[in-house]
This record gives sequence, C-alpha cells and structure tokens, in this order.
Amino acid sequence: MTDEIYPEPTCECTARLEDGQTQCRKCQSRGRWIRKQAGKHRRRAGRRDETRRPPRGPRGLAQAGVIWS
Repeated sequence: MTDEIYPEPTCECTARLEDGQTQCRKCQSRGRWIRKQAGKHRRRAGRRDETRRPPRGPRGLAQAGVIWS
C-alpha cells in the first residue's frame, strides 16, 4: 500500500510544512500582500479625487494655477 496512515502536513499549494507551521512561506507572503492591498484600497476609498493642495488653498485645477502643456 502506498497510502500513509498519517500523511505529512502540507500547505494549500502542496508544499511540505515544518513542525508547527500551518502555511508555507510563499502562502504566508501571498496572504500578507493581499491584506496590504486591501488596506490600500480601503484608505483610498475615503479620499476625494482632487489635486494635493495646502490647507485653505484653491480646490479646482484652474484656481490652483495648474497649466497642462
């Protein structure tokens, strides 16, 4: 028989794990990257689409004196 009674622990990507690990390094870093991207999108969602300006400065591009060449 080739089936093991107690198979070695493997990650979702079928990588073998060391004792005490639940995910391999690749899957851990992928999870961190996904959480980081979600945080960036969450922060970006609350911002208005306008140019950076000093406090109490003009809001529009024309008022700010932006010239497109």
